[in-house]
Amino acid sequence: MKTKKEEFPARPTYKRYTAQFKEQALERADHDGIPKVSQDLGLAGVTLYAWRAKRRQTGQLFEDQKLQQAELARLKLVGQSPNG
Repeated sequence: MKTKKEEFPARPTYKRYTAQFKEQALERADHDGIPKVSQDLGLAGVTLYAWRAKRRQTGQLFEDQKLQQAELARLKLVGQSPNG
């Protein structure tokens, strides 16, 4: 008879990277190329391509996005609108 763990395998876990790590990785990739940097850091190349696409799409650095999200959360806590 199987145990519950054997019947229902755990969901995969995903590693989360800081905004600073992403920016540093992208800076290296801009200089050395995505294939080399992804191999050096042990990342899938598609991950770096996705980070780069997100940076280009938003026109902001990841850290700027994080600061904006924190400010919006703060404003929601105090009940203010971000537009005034």
